[in-house]
Amino acid sequence: MKALIQRVTEARVAVEDKTIGEIGIGILALVGIEPDDTPAKADKLLHKLLNYRIFTDENDKMNRSLADINGGLLLVSQFTLVADTKSGLRPSFSTAASPALGEELFNYLLVQAKQKYTPVATGCFGANMQIHLINNGPVTFLLDV
Repeated sequence: MKALIQRVTEARVAVEDKTIGEIGIGILALVGIEPDDTPAKADKLLHKLLNYRIFTDENDKMNRSLADINGGLLLVSQFTLVADTKSGLRPSFSTAASPALGEELFNYLLVQAKQKYTPVATGCFGANMQIHLINNGPVTFLLDV
């Protein structure tokens, strides 16, 4: 399971020009799910999302987590994140989980996030989504669990 996280001052996701999820200051997490991923990996990823220290403290050092600043978490499924891009000029998606497994684990991650933290927003699994964000920094990390 992978998440490309971006520290944002604001982010929103839209489907068919309708905003379906949005946050202010916080983390936009694009989540890719692989065939061997499990609920345990989703739990580990959620722990990292909530506690990864990418927000600055009073000394301008990255010492604060999302939970520390009470920021928003916007979770968006993105199967292209786990594409195999090592050879050729066209990505292969054989390394991505099946749509059924991907949706099951993404929904598990979302439910766990909403039970443990607020605010949490999301996109729509499998939809053609438009992401609008202001990356703060820019600060972007790839989390791989």
